[in-house]
Amino acid sequence: MLPRYRPRATESLLKARLKTFPVVVVSGARQTGKSTLVQKVGPDRTYVTLDDFAALDQAHRAPEQLLSRGSLLTLDEVQRAPSLLLAIKRAVDEHPVPGRFLLTGSANLELMATVSETLAGRAVYVTLWPMTRGEVDGRASVGSWDTFLDQQPEKWAEALDSTGRHEATAWSDLAFRGGYPGPALALTSEDARGAWFEGYLRTYLERDLQQLASIDNLVGFQRLTRAAALRIGNLLNQADLARDVGVPPTTAQRYLHLLEISYQLLRVEPYSVNRTKRLVKSPKLYWSDTGLALHLSAESEARGAHLENLVVNDLFAWRETRTHRPNILFWRTSKGVEVDLVIETPHRLLPIEIKNTPSLRVDSARHLLTFLDEYPDKASSGVLLYTGTDTYWLTDRVLAIPWGRIL
Repeated sequence: MLPRYRPRATESLLKARLKTFPVVVVSGARQTGKSTLVQKVGPDRTYVTLDDFAALDQAHRAPEQLLSRGSLLTLDEVQRAPSLLLAIKRAVDEHPVPGRFLLTGSANLELMATVSETLAGRAVYVTLWPMTRGEVDGRASVGSWDTFLDQQPEKWAEALDSTGRHEATAWSDLAFRGGYPGPALALTSEDARGAWFEGYLRTYLERDLQQLASIDNLVGFQRLTRAAALRIGNLLNQADLARDVGVPPTTAQRYLHLLEISYQLLRVEPYSVNRTKRLVKSPKLYWSDTGLALHLSAESEARGAHLENLVVNDLFAWRETRTHRPNILFWRTSKGVEVDLVIETPHRLLPIEIKNTPSLRVDSARHLLTFLDEYPDKASSGVLLYTGTDTYWLTDRVLAIPWGRIL
């Protein structure tokens, strides 16, 4: 039985975009629920999927006729016919009607040069990430990150009390389940989820990658993919990664790019504004879905890095709900002082540490305090997420919060 539809946190923003812009693109990894979402937000629209061979053939051979099927047209999986976007450009230039075209794609069209140039100035983009904990639970919500940006620190604890969130599931269970609707909602056994992830990888390798690029060393690509899954939360060193999997550095760079534009791999860049300390410049690696990453790495237990990855996933989904998207970064000095994540807005920095421990000491906040001392003008307080049960001020500037109170 198929799971009932769970509303997505990006629905309201997507509807608002359709009222303003002639082309709206919903992108994200395959199986995140893009097709379901666009049909829910636009039931009065004509829906055409390029997974249908007849529609795909028409997109290649008679694109104008395909676009004439409806005055408001939803086109699913447009990365299968990039040339169709030239016809969309011409149609929009002639009649720039708000919401005229709603497109979906299982690739980051903003990073595909020919596509982004075609749609420049005509399209806005919304990314649908795998489901958050709140979406899986039917709340259509992301984490309570707005609280820390909209409220003064002395109001944080009280504001979190009003959200009613609680820790009902072990975070490791969430990590293994992931956020793809199939395994997250419908599959309860480890064996069934494993079979789903294996089928997903086969489709990804045999179909999606072949649409994006020709892979001449599939074994090398698979080794790199597994190695990346084992390096969650680590600094990216492409030379070391290439050496470990036995491919040239240029090949490793190309494979990592393919993982990114197909929404499998996430890079979190370092916060680069520096006052007194030398900062690292390499990004950190994460996966868009912890369940798939754990399947790839074949790890039997989730590590603290996977808890960190769950928080990263929720932050990326939260960012898509905001009109002005904050930067999701991390901070690390050459001496190893590190803050796991930093939310950056034009006027505020929020440092976040994540600890896979049920109890904390004051010393647990030392890196957060170093960061706060370094940037006092934009960061007055920080957040420390942990696996305990109490929300309290660990120091006068660091609020300790159970992870389940946020996600």
